[in-house]
Amino acid sequence: MTVIMLWAHTRSISTAFLRMMIERGDVLVLHEPLIALTELGEVPVPTPEGGSVPARTEKEFLELVTSLSRVRPVFVKDVFDYRYAYFYDHPDAIAGITHTFLVRHPRQTISSHYAMKPTVTSQEIGYERQYELFEAAWAATGHKPLVIRSERLVSDPVSMVESFCAYAGLPFLPHSLRWSPGERPEWQRYRAWHIDAIHSTGFSGHRNDYAVTVDNNALLKSYYDHHYPFYELLVQHAD
Repeated sequence: MTVIMLWAHTRSISTAFLRMMIERGDVLVLHEPLIALTELGEVPVPTPEGGSVPARTEKEFLELVTSLSRVRPVFVKDVFDYRYAYFYDHPDAIAGITHTFLVRHPRQTISSHYAMKPTVTSQEIGYERQYELFEAAWAATGHKPLVIRSERLVSDPVSMVESFCAYAGLPFLPHSLRWSPGERPEWQRYRAWHIDAIHSTGFSGHRNDYAVTVDNNALLKSYYDHHYPFYELLVQHAD
């Protein structure tokens, strides 16, 4: 039984990581199901027979995914636009999950998040929730979750993906580090957020420039000041 969670904050290049996992071909990949569940009230979860069943609570989702993982490894990527209370409050339920975390420096991510969503709140930036779940996962499982820095993933994808695979109990598949650009059905609901991933062919160090940044906007600077300490707490555990 293998359920691998990649817990990321928005704008951390986590969608490129998910695209790499799709390219593997040996793992069932779920894209941000907890966001869909929170916003829509239910999310379809695949069944071993090839169909799907709706999960209407976080508890139902986790039970269905756990059952599915007895047939095939399952990889789930989600971000912290919301706080998923069941995962924080039920350590026994998350103890059997392989928890991994992807974190990027907040200076770039906050500007990028604001460019996509000018109404973004401080809580939605996500580092505080991310670190809280990191601590919860460590306590529940009894061992430190894997933390990957996005910057190192871009500069040295082979080593970082090798580390991820070793931690997750998966074989390292070098071919998965390159893929063909293109649309994915799981990205259509929030397509505008995934344009870079749609055009990508691998992990890229390209950085966009933003007119509004933590250096010239007081609101974004307040977000940065709040979340930077949680970022520091996370990256001290990074490979």
